[in-house]
Amino acid sequence: MASKYDGLARIIIQNVGGKQNINSITHCITRLRFKLKDESKANTDILNQTDGVLKVIQANGQYQVVIGNAVGEVYDAVLEVGHLQGMGTVDEDGNAIEDDSPSGGKKNIATILIDMISGIMAPTITLLGASGIIKGVLTLLTFFKLLDASSGAYMIWYTVADGFFYFLPVILGYTAAKKFKMSEYTGMALGISLCYPTMVALKGGEALGTVLTGTAFEMSFYTSFFGIPVIFPSSGYTSSVIPIVICCFFAAKLEKWLNQHLSDMIKNFITPVCVLVIMSSLTYLIIGPVSGIICGVLTLVFETLFNIPVVGATLGCIIVGAFWQVLVIFGFHWSVIPLGYINLANLGYDFIMPGTFATPFAQAGAVLAVILRTKDQRLKKIGIPAFISCMFGITEPVIYGVNLPKKNPFIAGCIGSGIAGALVGVLGAKRYIPGGLGLFGLPGYIDAGGTGLFSMWVVLAASIIAFAIALVIGLATYKEDGAKAK
Repeated sequence: MASKYDGLARIIIQNVGGKQNINSITHCITRLRFKLKDESKANTDILNQTDGVLKVIQANGQYQVVIGNAVGEVYDAVLEVGHLQGMGTVDEDGNAIEDDSPSGGKKNIATILIDMISGIMAPTITLLGASGIIKGVLTLLTFFKLLDASSGAYMIWYTVADGFFYFLPVILGYTAAKKFKMSEYTGMALGISLCYPTMVALKGGEALGTVLTGTAFEMSFYTSFFGIPVIFPSSGYTSSVIPIVICCFFAAKLEKWLNQHLSDMIKNFITPVCVLVIMSSLTYLIIGPVSGIICGVLTLVFETLFNIPVVGATLGCIIVGAFWQVLVIFGFHWSVIPLGYINLANLGYDFIMPGTFATPFAQAGAVLAVILRTKDQRLKKIGIPAFISCMFGITEPVIYGVNLPKKNPFIAGCIGSGIAGALVGVLGAKRYIPGGLGLFGLPGYIDAGGTGLFSMWVVLAASIIAFAIALVIGLATYKEDGAKAK
């Protein structure tokens, strides 16, 4: 069926070197992500000048074509026009499969880790956002006594809002299994084992003993496995990220080995039996406790930074605020986002991501300055919808379509968000609910049982300040390209 994006799809396919140069294609919230056999065959300059394309980014072994909010439709058009559905390196969900060919090039450890984290976490972001919005609205309604927490409506909606985060290991079991090329349903089964009510309930009983007592990594055990203590991280496994990811990494290797060595007559049944029995045991005995230590170390590092007397929280929030959009450009933000979820699971609140809350509003202020000052109608056409996207936390259209090419507006946005981060750090704002972005993220800063609306007012005030600072700097420093404006 014809799409209004078919023409754009043809231009993109032609200028990434043609269908024969494409190893795989996937997409995130705003970008088409190609893995090309030879990136030198791509016509980057032409794509950068194409209407409908905001920017081309080459990073983390991917050729990324930034589209904006219409990326899903453009992605479907590219698959349809290019007849890419039948390619072995593209699955039905559009998730890229790694290129194992020699032309794929070597990747360093950082690139591999970021590619892995983004591949596992990215498919969950929209639903995490949706559940966060619902949970935040429910918190707002109950805080102002507009809805009773014991009512049926609240309980039904809360199961959706909290359930997705609670059973996150099951969801990540699927996405991690897909990333590591193993059976997705085996990955989900392993995630389910971590959230099984009987095992979760053990932590509510009397501990048989503890390990690493008196340290930040203290963990207890409530049962044993043939005499071996089954040690639980302090936060348990519900809502966790790292344990299931590590579990699926090793499960994929075990599954592959079993499929290579077992007879075709039995491997369809015996392989999942062996993987589930072995990996569930190893996860509870080794992977889980080790993951607990890893999470504890990461939390301790950031707590140490943020707890430096007088300046710690301020310094930390300035850093993440000022440089967050730089991390987004290179995809490095995926290495920080999971830390926020670890904090929520371990501490019940997060102190890292609040420093980034004002960044989309700062970039919005900067792009508004461009919209007000420019005479370039094409730039206005890109800037206005991109400004609206910023209000809801999606900054890529603004970054790649306007602010980064103009340089000064991007810098103005970073300055504004850095100053906002300082305010957030000084006042110690915390996030209590994950998910929502932009304006939808505000209810996530409500602490219904403690500080109330304090953190929400702080991040809101910081966002207004960031917006105003970026707007003023943007208006003062904007320079129009006369030829382009004409």
